[in-house]
Amino acid sequence: MKTQTLRRTAAVTLGLALVASSLSAQWTRRETGPRIPPVEGVESINLIRTLSHHPPLLEAWGPFGGYILSGSTLPDRDREMVILRTAWLNEAAYEWGHHARAARAAGMTDEEIRNIAVGENAGPWTSFERYLLRAATELHRRSAISERTWAFLKARYTDQQMIDLIFTVGQYRMVSMALRSMRVELDEGLEPFPEDVPRR
Repeated sequence: MKTQTLRRTAAVTLGLALVASSLSAQWTRRETGPRIPPVEGVESINLIRTLSHHPPLLEAWGPFGGYILSGSTLPDRDREMVILRTAWLNEAAYEWGHHARAARAAGMTDEEIRNIAVGENAGPWTSFERYLLRAATELHRRSAISERTWAFLKARYTDQQMIDLIFTVGQYRMVSMALRSMRVELDEGLEPFPEDVPRR
């Protein structure tokens, strides 16, 4: 009787595993190609070509995105650190590829860029940089910066910089949702995520 029960349990477990595997394979197969193809004749990156299907939204979003990229009070290096961390946490390869370039332009090394994927405990970050990465992680996971992280960053940042930090992470989380949901294809020459960093 006990043997029959064990066999029946094993059979059910195997059946569930096969169903899960099949569903996973179907999901993977569905996640190919853009859901909204880029607009032909628009000379720009694939994200802009895709959003060109919706000119009013693109026109409204453009100034805000432009502010976050080039008008905010955050130092370039700090901005790119939190954008890359947000891209990694949201599995937005398109965003990662573009901002790995921007991070290098801001003076970051290849090793530092890779270590952003690992998080605040990797590499020779300064204490401030550790808390900066932690803030991006906390905003992603809990939609709020903790008291300890806020206090540490606020010792250096102004009120405007704290606001810009929050809106930078929020902007790129939103962009990640759009990129992944619409399956925007990578532009040519973008580097992939670091393959040697496991996802947690």
